[in-house]
Amino acid sequence: MATTKDGRERAEWPLTIQEMAQRSGFSEPTLRYYEKVGLLGAVPRDDSSGHRRYDTPLAERVGALACLRSSGMSVADMRRYLALLDEGDRAAAAEQRDLFARHADRLAAEIERLRVRQAYLRAKADMWDARHRGDAAAETHAVEQVERALQDF
Repeated sequence: MATTKDGRERAEWPLTIQEMAQRSGFSEPTLRYYEKVGLLGAVPRDDSSGHRRYDTPLAERVGALACLRSSGMSVADMRRYLALLDEGDRAAAAEQRDLFARHADRLAAEIERLRVRQAYLRAKADMWDARHRGDAAAETHAVEQVERALQDF
């Protein structure tokens, strides 16, 4: 049992938008946006208050979207993933594989770009450290590292 703000116990399901935001890591505006763009479908509303209520299946869908989003997947790709789920595992398996493989390839390219940036920043830090210490040989070496890193940009 969960408790309300005033300390009363209430059933854990369905969740309010605040509870869903807390569980998923999404903000309330993001949850509303995902509903608006069709990633969640129509979120049921409480009859008396009209507030959104997230049941177990919807919470599981939000959880899956949270995993996809944390991997950097775009809304368009999340939408495609959900559409493929509706086609069934076997029918859409090859397309799901391709969707995730493309995303993994994009992440690999992004990681490589970050490694190049990191090498550049490390070399610049080494250069300034050598300059601070008055070590001309180390500074020359660091400048060469900076130039190599710039070639990779």
